[in-house]
Amino acid sequence: MDKDTIQNLLDINKQFYQHFGEEFSATRGRIQPGVRSVLDDLNGAEKILDLGCGNGEVARQLVKLGHQGAYTGLDLSQPLLTAANEKNLKPSASFFQADLASIDWDLQFPEQNYDVVFAFATLHHIPSNQLRIQIINKARQLMTSKGLFIHSNWQFLNSPKLIARIQTWKKVGINEEDLDEGDYLLDWKRGGKGFRYVHHFNETELNSMAKETGFQVINNFLSDGYENRLGLYQYWMKT
Repeated sequence: MDKDTIQNLLDINKQFYQHFGEEFSATRGRIQPGVRSVLDDLNGAEKILDLGCGNGEVARQLVKLGHQGAYTGLDLSQPLLTAANEKNLKPSASFFQADLASIDWDLQFPEQNYDVVFAFATLHHIPSNQLRIQIINKARQLMTSKGLFIHSNWQFLNSPKLIARIQTWKKVGINEEDLDEGDYLLDWKRGGKGFRYVHHFNETELNSMAKETGFQVINNFLSDGYENRLGLYQYWMKT
């Protein structure tokens, strides 16, 4: 994928989450069952970095679970970060605006040596394998030697309702031939009409990325939504 196409896809999502941030946050008042399962696996003392933290719901759930470790949440959308700061009750939580697609996003906050890095519903908004690898490599550098990278990716092709929301790329002026296999454009209708770029991952693709970035896949499961098949979760451990 060329740089112009990558930037066009990034711009689509940036515009969406800036313009529809409040409306999107209103639909995310609770965490998904798969995320709940991940949080229940924690011992309560981990230092956590949350990539694409959104409105801070994960941090609020950690409070309810009595989690004591420090938490850092990063997101590009200012409306979502505003919601996170207004509603968060975790004293050890910090939220920063950061563009994961930038070359220096890891320099925009002071912490490192994280025990766990989350990327819930985040990687599927990152265009191109090379950019995803860049982000994962940076996250790996911020982790402890036994750190875990835990992420989820939307499996919208498992839902007939969501399949019906797939739009033609002509609506945003992008040539489909310039895209990678698995790239889709989905519509949004709450509070106005918008579009989001989403990549549909399969296990083989994710397993390949894990190997390329120095991780071993140690857990893999489906959860959430329609027939518990709308979220593909994986735990990666540093090798």
